[in-house]
Amino acid sequence: MTDQPRDLDDNTCDLRKGEIARAWEQLVATARRTVADRLVVGTSGNVSVRVGDLVLVTPSGVPYDRLAPGDVTGVDLDGRQVLGTLTPTSELPMHLAVHRTTDARAVVHTHAVHATAVSTLLTELPPVHYMTGALGGPVRVAPYATYGTEELARNLLDALTGRTACLLQNHGTLTYGATLDQAYDRTAQLEWMCHLWLTAASVPGRTPNLLTEEQIREAGEKLSGYGQRDAR
Repeated sequence: MTDQPRDLDDNTCDLRKGEIARAWEQLVATARRTVADRLVVGTSGNVSVRVGDLVLVTPSGVPYDRLAPGDVTGVDLDGRQVLGTLTPTSELPMHLAVHRTTDARAVVHTHAVHATAVSTLLTELPPVHYMTGALGGPVRVAPYATYGTEELARNLLDALTGRTACLLQNHGTLTYGATLDQAYDRTAQLEWMCHLWLTAASVPGRTPNLLTEEQIREAGEKLSGYGQRDAR
């Protein structure tokens, strides 16, 4: 990053300051939620949200409860810092890879305990629940690579093919969505399914029943229309 980061007052990328400020507020709230819900410890994990061609990201090594409106940190899609003075998350290559190659508007990365445990045992989370369909199918495990590297970014993109979530071997989880709420919900669902599988698989002498590909597909189609619809 050779360009000097600019301040929010520079009206970066011609986006309205209010839009950036609101997105940053939502990002910080989501990051704090990962701690409150015990999906991360301390400053582990990170969150990003896209506003136009700008990607707002959590900064590296700063406790989320200390982040303020003036701490907004943003980069362009090439990774050049264009907002703020705090150093962006060390996992920036991973976030940018997802934003550049998918329709993601938000990305959530955690070190959730049950999901990370599963990542050390399997190459794919068995389909023990129909919510597998909401993530595009059985969740794959991306092979291990050192955190913050382009190798890790490449590995996770392979694991995300046709999916909105993946596990990172001996590391954690990554999910994306159209909004921060959707990305976070997918993270929570993934952690819950990993907990479910570990619980069921631990029963001596019994093997968890798994859903078929057709059952997962049907569930995914039904879940795509789940929730309230605009009645107007």
